[in-house]
Amino acid sequence: MDSIFEIKGKLFEQFAAIGHSLSSPKRLELLELLHQCEKRVETLAGNSSMSVANTSRHLQVLRSAGLVETRREGFHIYYRLADAQVHDLVRNLKSLAEARLADVERVLAKLNDDMDGFEVIERDQLVPMAMSGEILVLDIRPEDEYEAAHMAHAISVPLTKLAGYLDRLPKGQKIVAYCRGPYCVLANAAVKMLREAGFNAMRIKDGISELRAAGVPIVSN
Repeated sequence: MDSIFEIKGKLFEQFAAIGHSLSSPKRLELLELLHQCEKRVETLAGNSSMSVANTSRHLQVLRSAGLVETRREGFHIYYRLADAQVHDLVRNLKSLAEARLADVERVLAKLNDDMDGFEVIERDQLVPMAMSGEILVLDIRPEDEYEAAHMAHAISVPLTKLAGYLDRLPKGQKIVAYCRGPYCVLANAAVKMLREAGFNAMRIKDGISELRAAGVPIVSN
């Protein structure tokens, strides 16, 4: 019969299994992607710039730790977060790292280089200004994430399609881009492309979770 100390040790082994599953940057990225919507392995591989084989291996680690779940549809298997606590865990991990690790601040500073104009529009002004036509809001995420949930009055222009969409954008209108949240680089890249093309563009650092929490209307499927 196990002693209470052995039982405690086994309990902490289970806690450590969660920590191990979060020890890979790529697995954290996969969890961030799955917070947007459920996805197939092939889609996750493309979103994260990994091979399908590597993506599948990382997903198996996350599944073994109980952080993701699957469903089958025909020949395809879709992955999703196990529940909202998983996203809360990753969000708290990011907040702790930003508060305790100096390198995070330095990396964020590099990420935001030459991106003046952040947050010049208050959250509560986004929808009224979009409705009035004062700004045009672009959702730069892939289409599956837009279809799952997006800000009201935002239009879907994935970063991969933005270059071919430029001639359809009004030159005299302010353009606001958003993606997955404060650590997402898609909107940064979009704003740089838009500014180089002569548009008055800026980004909002919020993603869908932050916008919803702030009371900004979100359209969900």
